[in-house]
Amino acid sequence: MATYHKILVAVDLSNESDVVLRKAQLIAGPDADIHLVYVQEPMDNVYVGIVPQSAAFSGLGDLEAQLGEELKQKLTVLGDKFSIAAENQHILNGSPAHEIHHFAKSYEVELIVIGTHGQKGLQLLLGSTANAVLHGAGCDVLSVRIGAA
Repeated sequence: MATYHKILVAVDLSNESDVVLRKAQLIAGPDADIHLVYVQEPMDNVYVGIVPQSAAFSGLGDLEAQLGEELKQKLTVLGDKFSIAAENQHILNGSPAHEIHHFAKSYEVELIVIGTHGQKGLQLLLGSTANAVLHGAGCDVLSVRIGAA
């Protein structure tokens, strides 16, 4: 089996992120450079058409900044738990699959490790981040099944 030296581990910062990161460390080479990545989607993308564009919601940018700080803290705790250096902990902003692909190309990543819930039915038809990452990646992708069977 090939040893990977540059690995991107994409996490959603849920409790299941430990499973994904643990799997990446198991298959990493002894001197592997592991990058821990979380992608924050801009709130205006997530809530477009739901949140009215009025003065009442003018604080959306402040809320997004506060959320970003909380996410950074969670990423730091996860990174520290698995001995991932601070400079290898990244919060990106945008569409998850697009940002993961862009990061992987920019850093010449050899393997992307991402969790999947093994969606079925309508969820499968609608797709998932893991599926989008798999189909657009320029490197190997390991999809780690997490959650309920």
